[in-house]
Amino acid sequence: MSYKNIKIYVFCIIFVRNFDIGGMLNRRILRIKAFKAVYSIAENVSIPGREILSQLDRSCEATRSLYLFIMALIPALASEAHARLEAARSKFNPTEEERNPNMRFVNNSVAHSLAEDPDFCKILARRKISWEQYDAFLFNLYACVRERDYFKKYMGLPEAGRREDAAIWADILASELPQNRELEQILEDLDIWWNDDLEYAVNCCIATLDRMGEGAVWELPELYRGCGGVSDSKFAAGIVHKACSGFPKYWEKIAEAATKWDRDRICATDLALIVCGLAEKAAFPDTPSKVIINEYVEISKFYSTPESRGFVNGLLDKLIDN
Repeated sequence: MSYKNIKIYVFCIIFVRNFDIGGMLNRRILRIKAFKAVYSIAENVSIPGREILSQLDRSCEATRSLYLFIMALIPALASEAHARLEAARSKFNPTEEERNPNMRFVNNSVAHSLAEDPDFCKILARRKISWEQYDAFLFNLYACVRERDYFKKYMGLPEAGRREDAAIWADILASELPQNRELEQILEDLDIWWNDDLEYAVNCCIATLDRMGEGAVWELPELYRGCGGVSDSKFAAGIVHKACSGFPKYWEKIAEAATKWDRDRICATDLALIVCGLAEKAAFPDTPSKVIINEYVEISKFYSTPESRGFVNGLLDKLIDN
């Protein structure tokens, strides 16, 4: 399995809409990020532990930068729509519709509030996040969006308030961004982590739009939250640190327990998942073993082979308390 092709799948999305109460990265996605870091060790055991921990930090922060990039799409696309309407209005012989267009989308209150929010604009400038060079993508996206039924319904509403103005953006992000090949290429060129986190970041944006639709102002979400006395930053780092320092020991335990398997035939994804489970139990012994096993078995469904679920479950169940 190619590491670049590993994606954050929708099964971790159900927790996203609670990120405003603490941090945007929940425990499920942090386990996934820890697993991906440990996967690097399983592929190349000579990588220094400090490099793996640094990789984990960059991966986590990249999710928030991607969230900002997607939120920045909102005023950018509204601006593209405005430019298209003005171009049509300036034609030699515009139609009546072109002369007096429906301005609801251009005047969308959520897009305007983001465009005029000084904190939002400062953060984008500081991180050098902009859609200016992607005018072709904006052109194509707007052309696609304006033909959608959800867009036509929004434009035809007798009235549209803040809630409707937020909801149309949630529809656009959810419907048009995941699996968008043109966007995938943009993300791949900008940051090696971004394609992995697209679905998750989109849902973080939708959670923000839900709150903005209720009248809240935009705020940069915290990356981590505290939970059970252990901050989530320490949680993820604790798993990876234990996995790095104990990898040879864990590898031997796994090889000895997998009596029906040649150690060279154990795939790197399964190895990384089992090591993460053992490392999490070592780092956080108060977490019930059943919870840890269930988490990594669930992750295995999306990141490994069809046989991995039973293999990961059986090995962790056998080794985690020994």
